[in-house]
Amino acid sequence: MLVPKQHGAWAMLIIPFMLGAYAGGISWLHLPLFLGWLGLYLAAYPFLMTVKTKRKGEYMRWFYRYFSGAMIMLAIPLFFQWKLVYFGLAMVPFFFVNLYFAKKKDERALLNDVAAIASFCIGGLASFYISRGTLTMQAWELYMFCFFFFIGSTFYVKTMIREKKNPMYKWVSWGYHLLLIVGLIIAGYQLFALAYVPSVIRALYLYGKSISTMKVGVLEIANAVYFGLAMLLFLA
Repeated sequence: MLVPKQHGAWAMLIIPFMLGAYAGGISWLHLPLFLGWLGLYLAAYPFLMTVKTKRKGEYMRWFYRYFSGAMIMLAIPLFFQWKLVYFGLAMVPFFFVNLYFAKKKDERALLNDVAAIASFCIGGLASFYISRGTLTMQAWELYMFCFFFFIGSTFYVKTMIREKKNPMYKWVSWGYHLLLIVGLIIAGYQLFALAYVPSVIRALYLYGKSISTMKVGVLEIANAVYFGLAMLLFLA
């Protein structure tokens, strides 16, 4: 099978959806919705690859397989909540940003990462909506909580790998993580601020240390698991 190699993207795919489902109320419709959401993610990868490589035929075959499966699965929740189509439309502008950077072969650009994160977090809104039939303030709060977390992860990973010799990224990462905690506390989200504490610690403590790319990835997965579980606990 052709699957994306970006391990962090799997956390972005699952965590917002999981939190939205939990906060909105778990329904049997979440199963086909998630399978369809997964299919769209898998389909996006070969489609983006077609603008980068000459192996268009091979990639398009995988795109058609994944996209067809996604449409079949999504037809079920759409039958009950047809307004879910608006969430798909909301992702389109972000996908065009990803398409632009794929064409430039610059997928590591910060704006490309931000667009991808914003799109992934929309999956959490759809997951919330499928049960409630509306988006409450809590749904938007969850969107922002996830968005803030993954943006921080992006800054941190850049300081550890591609931008590790760039002092500007160090200060951006440190400043972002510290201001995020302060901002959450000031805004009255003291409890939720605890979900970001490991992110702050690793951004400050691990910077400049010699850590392999694999270990950086493993630690980020562990941090994402902590964030997801902490958010579930605080939502209970």
